[in-house]
Amino acid sequence: MKPLVFLILFSVAIGSAGAGSQAFEKDRIETSAGDLEITFIGHGTLMFAFEKKVIHVDPWGKLADYAALPKADLILVTHSHGDHLDPDAIAAVSTDKTVCVFARNCVQTLKKGIPMGNGDVKTVCGLTIEAIPAYNLVHKRDSGAHFHPKGNGNGYLITFGNKRVYVAGDTENTPETKALKDIDVAFLPMNLPYTMTPEMVADAAKAFRPKILYPYHFSDTDPNRLVELMKDAGEIEVRIRRMR
Repeated sequence: MKPLVFLILFSVAIGSAGAGSQAFEKDRIETSAGDLEITFIGHGTLMFAFEKKVIHVDPWGKLADYAALPKADLILVTHSHGDHLDPDAIAAVSTDKTVCVFARNCVQTLKKGIPMGNGDVKTVCGLTIEAIPAYNLVHKRDSGAHFHPKGNGNGYLITFGNKRVYVAGDTENTPETKALKDIDVAFLPMNLPYTMTPEMVADAAKAFRPKILYPYHFSDTDPNRLVELMKDAGEIEVRIRRMR
């Protein structure tokens, strides 16, 4: 059977949710508990809507007017870098009932919420969330230190009904990522030199075989290179959205 590899581009304005003229692409994923709506804000930033809950992932004020976006029931922060941990954006989208889950290296900045270390599993807002290690194996600063040392950052594996969604955070094709099982939707970063090359993303995806693969946080990296690398990968659907 030929591989299912698509480049699909469309956009919607989310003014109905109070976002004014802000326009972002959206997808819907069917689950056993209703549709999961994914809003692609950009860079490493996403918004999910599920069972009347709103989940913001790494909200960053450079990308959107967060005061105009739907308020969060849950916020997930993958690590402490400024394009992922933005206290002003978090404050803008929060209410007194919002729960913030964050990697342990965010504790000095985020005083309120639930820190998760690599390997932790918690149920938050009715969702099962697993913290997957997110780190570099290869890419380093001039000093020789990795951009993302092991133990500092999380990816998050979130269960929505019968669907398992993996948002990898800033990571490379680590053994922990490649060992994942039964992933329905995966977001893998491709932001050079900080995370993965297209070849690394393809290597990881071919190992754990998500049903749908979204490259995200890809900056100036050409996502079409990943499409080419995945053309013989079988039943993995590659979806390209505006996530520079």
